[in-house]
Amino acid sequence: MEIKQSPPNPSVTVVEVGPRDGLQNESEWVGTADKLRFIELLAAAGFRRIEAAAFVHPRWMPQMRDAGVLWPRLPARLGLAFSALVPNEKGMRDAVAAGVRHVAVVTAASETFNRRNLNAGTRETLDRIRAILAMARPEGIPVRGYISTSFTCPYEGTIPPDRVAELAENLLAQGCFEVAISDTLGVATAEDVSRVLEAVIPRAGVERLALHLHDTYGRALACVGRGLECGVRTFDASAGGLGGCPFAPGAPGNLATGRLLRFLEEQGMPTGISGDAVSAAADFIRKVLRH
Repeated sequence: MEIKQSPPNPSVTVVEVGPRDGLQNESEWVGTADKLRFIELLAAAGFRRIEAAAFVHPRWMPQMRDAGVLWPRLPARLGLAFSALVPNEKGMRDAVAAGVRHVAVVTAASETFNRRNLNAGTRETLDRIRAILAMARPEGIPVRGYISTSFTCPYEGTIPPDRVAELAENLLAQGCFEVAISDTLGVATAEDVSRVLEAVIPRAGVERLALHLHDTYGRALACVGRGLECGVRTFDASAGGLGGCPFAPGAPGNLATGRLLRFLEEQGMPTGISGDAVSAAADFIRKVLRH
């Protein structure tokens, strides 16, 4: 199937993932007060969505062990939704108890990566997600789904696009409101984005898709451009380009939010987000991390 360029639509959503995906792999502890200040600075930039924490076992993500303490202190801003990553029912219970009203779940298109990352196979992770969705539904909590290693896996190599399409269709059918197609290693090219979206869009539509890109080889913006051509209007980014998956060797950082904002502005696609405010947040957290 050939994807035709979508009609012009200037409205683009940028999901800021710095407080979670940006910090989760940092070995040096970032105090709760510094995390909170980082989030406050990002909130002032005008984001509509910020992924602020993860409710996971501290053995797997020590940097996220204060999520329950952090959450009640997050700033309240009209039009801004904070979300948290939850890997299982225990994480979901903890998140709900802390007051979380938007969550994200994750599986991977690679069986091996699932077992290394989540200690479960693909079918088991989907069962966990089904249980989380069952808990979220009566609470009225929207659930976003991530598909990690949608392009390449560090253990299995190139991922068949049909596998990504099947997972995206499954997650949406189960009740996820959105699925983020994720380039965990940051190795995708624009052609790879076309190849995967050509498989995914006929089965999942484009309106509920997002792209989560890492920038290991400096190709993330080219991938954003191709995503825009295919109709994708939601993109993840991390202030200062912080981040990387602890289970994906060689994936040093996410697409930097500032770079993404400048690129979108050049395309005539406003986001309503202040680049200066994002820079201030990135400068602050770099000083905390001494990067």
